[in-house]
Amino acid sequence: MKLQMIGCSHHTASLEVRERLAFDKIQAALALQRLRERYPAAEAVLLSTCNRVELYVASETPAECPSHHDMVSFLAEFHGLDPIEVFNDLFERTGEDFVRHLFTVAASLDSMVVGEAQILAQVKQAYELATATSTVGPLTNAAFQAALKVAKRVATETTIQQRRVSIPSVAVGDFASQFFERFDDKHVLVIGAGEMGEETLRYLIDAGVKKISICNRNFSRAEELAQRMTGRAEKWESLHKLLAEADLVVSATGATEPILTVANFKPIVEARYQRPLLVLDLAIPRDFDPDISKLQGVYLYAVDDLQEACARNRREREKEWPQAERIIEDETQRFMTDLNHRATAPTIRRLKLRADEVKADELARLLNKLGKLDPKTESEIRQAFDRLVNKLLHPPLESLRDEAQHGAPHGLLDALKRLFKLKD
Repeated sequence: MKLQMIGCSHHTASLEVRERLAFDKIQAALALQRLRERYPAAEAVLLSTCNRVELYVASETPAECPSHHDMVSFLAEFHGLDPIEVFNDLFERTGEDFVRHLFTVAASLDSMVVGEAQILAQVKQAYELATATSTVGPLTNAAFQAALKVAKRVATETTIQQRRVSIPSVAVGDFASQFFERFDDKHVLVIGAGEMGEETLRYLIDAGVKKISICNRNFSRAEELAQRMTGRAEKWESLHKLLAEADLVVSATGATEPILTVANFKPIVEARYQRPLLVLDLAIPRDFDPDISKLQGVYLYAVDDLQEACARNRREREKEWPQAERIIEDETQRFMTDLNHRATAPTIRRLKLRADEVKADELARLLNKLGKLDPKTESEIRQAFDRLVNKLLHPPLESLRDEAQHGAPHGLLDALKRLFKLKD
């Protein structure tokens, strides 16, 4: 039995390397099919995200599983690369380390933003794609099903995923969500078309926002972002009108001085007719004059406010880390024990079959010698033979189970095969 993976992540490889090795869904399906053609007895799952590319393989027969170098060559050659170019950027995990790594990834403890929930969906999608392309087998099926279970345990038994530590996630999860009970009926205005505004908008869309206006000095960039996020691009000249209509504003421009002062914001407040407005000013320097927060109905939060929440959440998350690691370690040991015990199943079946054959022969010989018996007596004799065989087999089978808790019981298996002359 063999479990092996190779991969790269934000911990080990640059963005450039990860981009060169990345797979989209169509490429991933094609790669899995090619791998199956090259290694028919190997199971495989391919996980590719913006932060990692990882190939998981397994086989009941180690000799039929691709080696470390085979896997590196396969990934590189699929993308038209020389394996030497990426060899040092790819790490390897085998056996128990394979399982522990997969569980850690699924539980988001290996993510760039620890606790983010997206990685679990990505692991599930990778598993489902491998299932659809028929490259999943009993080993990978067991490993990935267990990984999903571990991730759910970490999510429910710790608060790691509830502690947001990125500015956009805190802006939505810790501020906007406390301000609004729902988002599907809210008008969101995004000022600026940069990465910070886009990421915050993604969280808002996940929260249910449907009406989105995007306003940027460069209208073409606003249009590009609107197309990606299904929003509506607006001219910069419409900014004041949009501020009068919006319920929530996310501002993250590259301006070097405030784009809105108290003086030019007062007419906007009057036009709002006392409707409350939440403003998340994520720009540095700030886009909104801080004194705007003194105006009636305006709730203004800047990056400093959000960073304080990020730091507090990070400290709370660190307290939960040991508990999450204990869950992963417990589940890893449980999985390996089950896996090692499973490796004994063929030998156990042969041992029981051999014992049943001997029992049947001796029972038949005895019953034939005793002649016709009443049903009750014959039943007692049969039960006695069954109990005898079960009691004789119990100690070696229990030893196998105990040994499986500490690793694959190869020594005991070999001894049983020799003692009872069990053939593979």
